[in-house]
Amino acid sequence: MQLPKVNFYVLSSQSEQGRQAFACKLAEKAFRLGLKTYILTNSLHQAQQMDKLLWTFRPNSFIPHAIFQDSLPDTANTVIIGTQQPPAPWQHTLINLSTDCPVQVEQLKQIFELLDNDETQKQAGRLRYRHYQTLGITPNTHKM
Repeated sequence: MQLPKVNFYVLSSQSEQGRQAFACKLAEKAFRLGLKTYILTNSLHQAQQMDKLLWTFRPNSFIPHAIFQDSLPDTANTVIIGTQQPPAPWQHTLINLSTDCPVQVEQLKQIFELLDNDETQKQAGRLRYRHYQTLGITPNTHKM
């Protein structure tokens, strides 16, 4: 069994909007590479914010996306956003905007953890970092 690659991105901003904008850039890159991508959020409200932002974050960009609520999208390369474990076909790339660790990480290929300078975010991030280490994963950290 191959464990996923985990990358922590520590943003210099201290805002949810900054993390969400960075998530959009990662989702766009993954979409262009043809990777099935899931954005994990804490709440339906946060998922709806991401849904809106993916339409507007860059004027000339189009990323097919949908909020996941039990049925899979018709288009194979759609980025899906949700609060639960990604469905089996979408377990390649996970962008984590949630404060929790994704469940069943061994089923994923890569995980992007997004943190900002907010102390609560950093604390939750440290817990997730340690959790990955206990699974035998050595996360990479990138200061942005």
